[in-house]
Amino acid sequence: MTTTTTPPPYAGLHHRVEGPATAPVLVLGPSLGTSTALWDAVAPELSATHRVVRWDLPGHGGSPASLIGPGATVADLARLVLDLADALGAHRFSYAGVSLGGAVGLHLAAHHPERVERLAVVCSSAHFGGSASWEERAATVRLDGLAALAASAHTRWFTPGFTVPALVADHRGADPDAYAACCDALAAFDLRDRIAAITAPTLVLAGREDPATPPAHAREIADAIPGAALTEIPGASHLAPAERPEAVLAALRDHLGDGAGKRGMEVRRQVLGDAHVDRAQARQTAFTAPFQDFISRYAWGEIWTDPTLSRRERSMVTLTALVAHGHLDELALHVRAARRNGLTPEEIGAVLLQTAVYCGVPAANAAFAVAQRVLAEEPPPTDEPQATDEPRSTEEPRSVDEAGE
Repeated sequence: MTTTTTPPPYAGLHHRVEGPATAPVLVLGPSLGTSTALWDAVAPELSATHRVVRWDLPGHGGSPASLIGPGATVADLARLVLDLADALGAHRFSYAGVSLGGAVGLHLAAHHPERVERLAVVCSSAHFGGSASWEERAATVRLDGLAALAASAHTRWFTPGFTVPALVADHRGADPDAYAACCDALAAFDLRDRIAAITAPTLVLAGREDPATPPAHAREIADAIPGAALTEIPGASHLAPAERPEAVLAALRDHLGDGAGKRGMEVRRQVLGDAHVDRAQARQTAFTAPFQDFISRYAWGEIWTDPTLSRRERSMVTLTALVAHGHLDELALHVRAARRNGLTPEEIGAVLLQTAVYCGVPAANAAFAVAQRVLAEEPPPTDEPQATDEPRSTEEPRSVDEAGE
């Protein structure tokens, strides 16, 4: 008689799972003193393309403090993450972590390369300034608790004037002994002699105003790992995913291979030209970054790449819609795009003539004037900047696609 046994339920790190069960797995690691809430502004967006797994450090958030003790190491924390991945059936996964969570990612990529698909190290380091300060902090916390340290957390984590009360509350509510054990792990961590062996494609993100792990630490990692990319985030201190989530999200999407985003940017450049897109990207700000990302992923990465209609057909539809709504500056941009997509001047004229019937003669009259001006540009539009494509400094952007400039 054959008997079967049911494996015990997973009793390790507290975690949250978001996104499709069949999507590639992305594990997000926290910094010391925070919880899964550190990724609240980023994880839901990433879950559109990944099965996102956020975890809490021992004694933080919902994770049991008993998972680690005095003298803990980053290797111990990495083992807990591997146990979690095994429990979720994720043999191979991408990983992004902040500070201590980033150190866990470096350890995993260096010591368990078969498990890590892609790595993102956020506001972290291959070493954390030596053991003395961490040993002192651990002793203080074991003796006095976390209240005093939590009171100054916002000055260590964020730029002046910015804070996230929920994260400060997480810090205050952490278990002192488990927090101190995490300090032990940071005190003993130094992976500088191993990171050059990391083979996973790696992105290193640094908060330009981070005093805890300044950009120099990020450059050290990026310089050591073959092929690693480095991005500094302006206006960000130590907890960049909370303070500048839009910039972190855009960088992670690009690094993790967001298919729609990359495909959309390729198509956007092919249709509108490199010069236009480069200007839009160069003038992008933290405020306009989400819109630029929206344009690339949805308009260009999903609609314009749908094979149901050819690009020629999409140009015809777009010209008609722009005439109907009187978006003449946008029309100029898309007359050039239509030429890139293979429409002849005669075909463009036929489309505009059709709009006279269904959108009205005045609308078509204005559209013909715009198209005539654009088509008079010889040779046909290339990727070189055109004076007529520059937004006027005293007006709104000349096209929806330029709103990020």
